[in-house]
Amino acid sequence: MQVIDNIPALRQMRAQINGRLGVVPTMGALHAGHLSLVEAARAENDAVLVTIFVNPTQFAANEDLAAYPRDLPRDLDLLREVGVDIVFTPTPDLMYPPGYQTYIDVEQVSQGLEGARRPGHFRGVATVVAKLFNLTQPTVAYFGQKDAQQVAVIRQMVRDLNFPLEIAVCPTMREPDGLAMSSRNVYLNAEQRRAASVLYRALQNAGDIYAAGERDPEVLRRAIFDTLRTEPLAAPDYVSIADARTLQELTQPSDAPMLVSLTVGIGKTHLLDNFILPAELNDRVGLSRVLGG
Repeated sequence: MQVIDNIPALRQMRAQINGRLGVVPTMGALHAGHLSLVEAARAENDAVLVTIFVNPTQFAANEDLAAYPRDLPRDLDLLREVGVDIVFTPTPDLMYPPGYQTYIDVEQVSQGLEGARRPGHFRGVATVVAKLFNLTQPTVAYFGQKDAQQVAVIRQMVRDLNFPLEIAVCPTMREPDGLAMSSRNVYLNAEQRRAASVLYRALQNAGDIYAAGERDPEVLRRAIFDTLRTEPLAAPDYVSIADARTLQELTQPSDAPMLVSLTVGIGKTHLLDNFILPAELNDRVGLSRVLGG
């Protein structure tokens, strides 16, 4: 496995790769969710490249950039074990050198949900992902469903700017109690970690009601809030029932695939999760149909 921290070496290595290249962009602090993306890339490509970069432009001034978990030696050991060929580990100064002034705004799809809660977040995401795509020239780039709005933003950018690559969306990996795997889960103490399982229970409640025939988005939202209220430590930021393809909030009953998403504060940590209804669309094939692939 080659670990590269500069652009000339990366470009030289990329030029030597024949065939398909799968790229998995990450911010490190890797867990089984990241490794599932690597495994998908490994199965479908001739070479796999993982990027590890904690991107400062997607953090607001009051967010956890300084505290964001970092453990590069551990990450590299994990990637070596799963057969990654190249790891690119740039620094902020390399990605944003003095005088840097070019950013990408993906306008409509970034407005609601996390875009409303974290102004400027997706501007930073789109910019760094565009730079990583330019630097690595992937055949396919792999992302997880847990960050469904991020996937929608990146898909829109790829279409609008004519990037010659595919976006693959892989299912959310979960802990045994249903909590979506996230690097930020390490922030939770034991009591908060127990409380965090309420997110998945809330999504399951909406799924059960949908499976029984309910299609009114307001009823589904209310069911989610009712479940969240059973956990005193849970402080919802938002609950959304949106069209899974456009992310437009639904106000009327619909048979179109729905993205049910929420962000909930547990202590100082804000946890993000989502689920697509009908539930059978949450596997890899279904995700390709509604989120793109």
